[in-house]
Amino acid sequence: MATLRSLSFSSPLPNSLQKPRSFLVSSLAVHRSTHSSFNGQSLPLPRLRLPSVARNAPTRGPIVMMVKPTIQFIQGTDELTVPDVRLTKSRDGTNGMAIFRFDQPSVFDSSGEVGDITGFYMIDEEGVLQSVDVSAKFVNGKPSGIEAKYIMRTPREWDRFMRFMERYSNANGLQFIKK
Repeated sequence: MATLRSLSFSSPLPNSLQKPRSFLVSSLAVHRSTHSSFNGQSLPLPRLRLPSVARNAPTRGPIVMMVKPTIQFIQGTDELTVPDVRLTKSRDGTNGMAIFRFDQPSVFDSSGEVGDITGFYMIDEEGVLQSVDVSAKFVNGKPSGIEAKYIMRTPREWDRFMRFMERYSNANGLQFIKK
């Protein structure tokens, strides 16, 4: 436990009659020292009282912030178009790839105002999965689609991706069809 020591306050009582006082300040004990060369003015301090709820509240685990699962091509700008997603996985299950195809993605509407496409970002409450394997499809000189690939090299990356996809599909009404 950390302690804070303060200088003594002058008192008309001799040192032999003074008792050290302690009071609780948000779990730090503060002790008044009776052996000090400080001869300042005595200051009356009100006793600090914490609400009983704060003092007796049980310690809880970490606070989890719920984040709506989303996909971004420009950081800070959510993609509104729901993609077609194709998954491949090796026979031994150690690696796999997800291919996302977006037809007429909303990023093309805002990329001139917000900035350039910097990558492919899948964001949820666990963090960010990202890839730079992004290609655009153009028809008659105008952008019409985006294909993004996310490669998973370990079973752990595969599991993390599947947790994201479960959250994303629940939020956007997607369903899994095994072929």
